[in-house]
Amino acid sequence: MSATHAQTPARERAILLTLAVVQFTHVMDFMIMMPLGSHLMRVFSITPAQFSYLVAAYGLTAAVSGFGAGFFIDRIERKRALLTLYTGFGLATLACGLAPTYGTLLVARAAAGAFGGVASSVLMAMVGDVIPAARRGRGMAVVGAAFPLASVLGVPLGLYLAGRYEWHAPFFFLSAMSVGVLVLGLRVLPVLRHLHPPAHPWDQMRNIVTEPVHLRAFLMSGMLVFAGACVIPFLAPSMVANVGLTEEQLPYIYLAGGFCTFCTTPVFGRLSDKHDKLHVLGWISIGAAASVLVITNLPAATVTVAMVATAAFMMTMAGRFSPAMAMLTNAVASRYRGGFMSVNSAVQQAASGLANLTAGLLVTETASGHLAGFPRVGALSVACFGLTFFFGWRLRAIAPHSSRPGHHVEPQPIAAE
Repeated sequence: MSATHAQTPARERAILLTLAVVQFTHVMDFMIMMPLGSHLMRVFSITPAQFSYLVAAYGLTAAVSGFGAGFFIDRIERKRALLTLYTGFGLATLACGLAPTYGTLLVARAAAGAFGGVASSVLMAMVGDVIPAARRGRGMAVVGAAFPLASVLGVPLGLYLAGRYEWHAPFFFLSAMSVGVLVLGLRVLPVLRHLHPPAHPWDQMRNIVTEPVHLRAFLMSGMLVFAGACVIPFLAPSMVANVGLTEEQLPYIYLAGGFCTFCTTPVFGRLSDKHDKLHVLGWISIGAAASVLVITNLPAATVTVAMVATAAFMMTMAGRFSPAMAMLTNAVASRYRGGFMSVNSAVQQAASGLANLTAGLLVTETASGHLAGFPRVGALSVACFGLTFFFGWRLRAIAPHSSRPGHHVEPQPIAAE
């Protein structure tokens, strides 16, 4: 019996909300680092480059651990794997707040990324295991809503707690929150066991990285992330340098974008369930391409114009993930799903890092402080939208069930308890 037919609608909603909260705290842990730069550079007497290592360490270890987990994660019962990893994530976050030196904080951030990255992969696999294909787009949208919500709350919350209680406070807050989330997970999440045990770890990894369906899915996933990751790092700097906003006005554009994204993400999820997912991805990508061209070529403008442009950018950029991730989850057999999602996490982290590096090479600062080359980044992003759709089309060609609306047969069921 498949876990996708073992839950009542009310239980499905409870499971999805629990997974969304887990994802929310994981994203929040990453987001709260952004506003702490000036605090940490002052306290530890470090350079901006050294602060960037604190941010990069999280993603780097998430990528490495994600690939390593692909060897064995499908051999562990899903609930046990997720809650064990989440416990490690909570302890690593607590260690960040207790870190007395820059070096120990760097190690703690690396540990948080290692645990949090794999936990996020297992979480996505559980959505595929628990939610039927007919509702999987909406399931991905519920979990995906954690990203805009964390984006809206992460920066102001980090600034408020750090300003009122010093830089340790945001980490203490998140570690305390993770205790409550862990208790919730213990009570709500089902036990999911494979009816057919996975292959030997080496055979399992070989199957994951050589299966044609998986290879096309990895290419699609990498382009999906690259398209946004090359633009996002320079969004705030361009708003100040090119559009003419003040730093005090920046929170308004993120609040507008995050709120609109939170409201529209479930809509895109429902559309992904009702229509061919590749078609939905294509239409959203057209809107995303238009918004990227606007925001990367935006001249001096009012804060209202900037808020509208940013909201359109964030809504469409995030909206692509519901149909795309539903396609990826549908395409992969459940006996490989945990390992696939772990390797996919590594692919996405690598794509994000490569996109940041590429954008950094294209964007330069003029003598007047203007950011030149940002339109070139926009053109690159639009090209990646096209490649995402192309690789999605290639994935659908070899796995038609990944894109069509409605139910499909799970090739390797998982039993729920």
